[in-house]
Amino acid sequence: MTAGTRGTHHAYARLVLETMPEESRVGLALGFIRTFGIPDIARVLYGTGRMTSEPRARAKATGVAMFTLIGQGLDSPEGRSTVDALRRIHDRPDITPELMHYVLACFTVCPLRFIDMHGHRPVTEEEREAAYAFHLGLSDALDLPELPGGGDLDGVDGLEGREDGLEGLDGVEHWMRGYEARHFAPTKEARALWHSASHGLLAARLPSALARLAPTVAASLLDASLSRTLQVRRPPAPVRALVAYVLRSKARGRVRASRGTE
Repeated sequence: MTAGTRGTHHAYARLVLETMPEESRVGLALGFIRTFGIPDIARVLYGTGRMTSEPRARAKATGVAMFTLIGQGLDSPEGRSTVDALRRIHDRPDITPELMHYVLACFTVCPLRFIDMHGHRPVTEEEREAAYAFHLGLSDALDLPELPGGGDLDGVDGLEGREDGLEGLDGVEHWMRGYEARHFAPTKEARALWHSASHGLLAARLPSALARLAPTVAASLLDASLSRTLQVRRPPAPVRALVAYVLRSKARGRVRASRGTE
């Protein structure tokens, strides 16, 4: 993708803001939770105290920033102001460019994963390319260096022997999974962050039928590697399947309702 197409993320904005905003918000929350698995990030988030004392407010601030950038554009006055704020917040020696790359990867990849699994339809190739354009644009705006190489993926299920050099969003996800294979580790900070997020943050993002069961639902949405890292017992497969069924049914129901009002 050339530099001239980096601002072309309109299909991604439509997906996140109009087509599947509910799924995008849950996916973004899961992306935020995923960062708890990296000890350096967990220590920073836990150290501020906001994530454990005000999980919804802390996550809302992140969501507002991302949705402003996606909706208004990186070059808009609102976008430039948001980028400047992100730079100031993350201008500290314990937040390295590599950590920033990982957080941005989670915020881009996880919502699309959630939509693919629980939305009324999968993400289209046009939307994936637009998401990658936004990802590159935000990386450039934050003056991050080029994404590091894919790294050693031995031991990552399904990725042994896979070639590096993947392009686009596939390359971002490939690097992200390799980074997790090298750095995911249980910590007491991650456990505390998980407790706050699973009881407070996700309850506000889930459909009302599932919100009162937020900790169980949240645990059902974690993959095996993240569950091990956060030391969370995954619910049995039938429970996970039921949660997936309810989420997909809700997504399809929203589409039918919107068509009925047209």
